Amino acid sequence: MIIKPQRGREKEQPNRINEKIRGLKEVRLVGDNVEQGIFSFEEAMRIADQLELDLVEISPNAVPPVCKIIDYQKFLYQQKKREKEQKAKTAKVVLKEIRFGPQTDDHDYNFKLKHAQEFLKEGCKVKAYVFFKGRSILFKDQGEVLLARFANDLEEYAKVDQLPQLEGKRMIITFSPKKTK
Repeated sequence: MIIKPQRGREKEQPNRINEKIRGLKEVRLVGDNVEQGIFSFEEAMRIADQLELDLVEISPNAVPPVCKIIDYQKFLYQQKKREKEQKAKTAKVVLKEIRFGPQTDDHDYNFKLKHAQEFLKEGCKVKAYVFFKGRSILFKDQGEVLLARFANDLEEYAKVDQLPQLEGKRMIITFSPKKTK
């Protein structure tokens, strides 16, 4: 009876370390507090053991392969920390919605326009739509005029991503903030 190891149980490590490095006669050794150069694999392992650190294969495709003597857990921690910082720096796009009715009053329109300007100054995208209830779908042209006026008023703050388009009971237009220099 042959027992196969179950997949997914062992943690997959991005780099081979210590005894998991196989089939190498010599390696290029780098690291802090280590004499850099080309050593036999056994000599590199002995140096790592003396320093009570790990021998980690950094570049397996190089000739000879590059190994570094470091504390592997500390190395993984720093790598995760760098990835987390890079992820935090990526831009997150926020989409704000503004809803109009086909017969929106001037005061309400100005109020919503002011909010849209603030959202765009913050760097958010804005999605404005006219929602048609019941028979108000007959006033599609009023909705289109309203959104065109809205786009015209936001011209200095944003560029139009999508022109007014009717999707079901909504007529939608989207804006992206203009890049300030």
